[in-house]
Amino acid sequence: MKHIFRQGSNSEKPTFLMLHGTGGTEQDLIQLADIIDPEASVLSVRGNISENGMPRFFKRLAEGIFDMEDLKFRTAELNDFVTKAAGDYGFDRSNVIAIGYSNGANIAANLLYTDRDALKGAILHHPMVPNKEAQLPDLQGKRVFIAAGSNDPICPPEESEELEGMLSAAGASVELHWESRGHQLTMSEVEAAKKWYSNN
Repeated sequence: MKHIFRQGSNSEKPTFLMLHGTGGTEQDLIQLADIIDPEASVLSVRGNISENGMPRFFKRLAEGIFDMEDLKFRTAELNDFVTKAAGDYGFDRSNVIAIGYSNGANIAANLLYTDRDALKGAILHHPMVPNKEAQLPDLQGKRVFIAAGSNDPICPPEESEELEGMLSAAGASVELHWESRGHQLTMSEVEAAKKWYSNN
């Protein structure tokens, strides 16, 4: 997968797996990583799917309707890629925190949904429930931050609440942060994510 890896200045810190939104690239969220923890390593990945020339992490059938077979395949592909990258770059595979926005947040959530060991935790900006039928693994000890917009036309508030409920029921510790905005990524939610990360 097309990506950027940047070694952090403190090897004890996690590696951030940065996952962009539809139409983004591996460059998009690196500034976000710098705000949340400038000492952490960064593995920023570009989605392997192209939708009308816009990179994505998995196919969709329509707005808000995921291609579930492709989601399953691409989630496994991303998980395997992170494992290989850990070997190639020498970072701790068990200390990876995903930071995703929109489509990137959805595949990050699905990593949690499908493999207990895929992520140590996640910061999810404007995610949807990746799979409403999923049987989640035991997520005891996992920490998740969700940033949601109360006026988000793409990801309605009940999606964020359902995602929080499913992750919490599986044992994860989840903080749901609300912005009175739409689907855009705001500086105030990034600051809230930084505060959450510092406390956790």
